[in-house]
Amino acid sequence: MDADGSHQPEQLHRLLTALGSADPVIGSRYVPGGSIVNWPRRRELLSRGGNIYVRLLLGMGVKDATAGFRLFRKHTLEKIDLASVTSTGYVFQTDMAYRTIMAGLAVAEVPIEFIERVRGDSKMSGRVASESLKKITVWGLHERRQQVRRALHRRKGRKGSRGRTA
Repeated sequence: MDADGSHQPEQLHRLLTALGSADPVIGSRYVPGGSIVNWPRRRELLSRGGNIYVRLLLGMGVKDATAGFRLFRKHTLEKIDLASVTSTGYVFQTDMAYRTIMAGLAVAEVPIEFIERVRGDSKMSGRVASESLKKITVWGLHERRQQVRRALHRRKGRKGSRGRTA
């Protein structure tokens, strides 16, 4: 969880309850019941837009891939090979969710109330946003290439089985 007061420890039980049926659990601002308090409109639009971009490019159903209030099971971190994660900054959150899904694990999101920080300063900058945009674009293009390859492979498999007799 963020240490700037934006995540409320009183909501931790929501994540713990959901952990019984999921691998990681994300405290989400963008699922029904989730909310944001005192965030500038520009920041919220940037966050929502970034999450839409992530869903479109990576094909993930996660509504709040950039959220920082999360619980992970030990086996999840082992299965996604945590040692191979090199992303930093905000894109780290998306990277972890994407790796989890690619490993065939279930991600759950529970609603939380996110409050604008009470301490510290935002780390969001043009450089941080640019890093996230670049990495997600590269991952998305890679994922789309893989989808095309899988579709072509399936198509070849169907053509190869025509005309065969048992």
